[in-house]
Amino acid sequence: MEIRPIASGSSGNAYRISDGETALLLDAGIPVRAIQIGCDFRVRALSGCFITHCHQDHSKAARDLMRLGVDIYTGAGTVAACGLEGHRVHVTTPLEQMQIGSFDVLPFDVQHDAPDSQGFLFTSRATGEKLLYFTDTYFVKYRFSGLTHIMAECNYSREALQRSVAAGYVSIDMVPRLMHSHMSLEHLMDMLSANDLTRLQQIFLLHLSNNNSDAEQMKTAIQRLTGAEVYVC
Repeated sequence: MEIRPIASGSSGNAYRISDGETALLLDAGIPVRAIQIGCDFRVRALSGCFITHCHQDHSKAARDLMRLGVDIYTGAGTVAACGLEGHRVHVTTPLEQMQIGSFDVLPFDVQHDAPDSQGFLFTSRATGEKLLYFTDTYFVKYRFSGLTHIMAECNYSREALQRSVAAGYVSIDMVPRLMHSHMSLEHLMDMLSANDLTRLQQIFLLHLSNNNSDAEQMKTAIQRLTGAEVYVC
């Protein structure tokens, strides 16, 4: 599985994945020009773009991608919130599997403060690999087996958040919203421990907060827990 992070964080998210037969874009929260550059100006070679939710740092370029001939796959709530329409819009329903090229794709619901937020499980029929992708959620209630790759939000750690509040970088009033809409290092470790990681090869940590995270601490903690290759995006 080739995983290419194009952008990650509150300023915008976009990732290209490919199993050698089918290429997909995961989220489109940056200007379409940046996506074109990140895809080596081969956007039309994408078999689709999966968008997790309607917030602009994940959906900004959806309409521009459609104009370039890329199909958009996302939940009904995101379609409505972003005003998407046309034959290139495809509604994804949690736990209803679909096929896109050589990928079987299983959408699943996640907990976030945006309507119909979803994560996605991609299984390649070409390679047998399984990629789990989720972001902007504080909890994943499902369990997965045979995962080879994980792309997961790791937005903050409790220790770093406490330091930010003490230093005045983060208002104490913002803490409840953050803790109920984004994944902490501690929750991610709990989630990983509850899943089958026997085939796991790589983990990509996504959407780190500028003020409330410590990239090296997070990478080390996840490496020690899983024994997999860990990349911070």
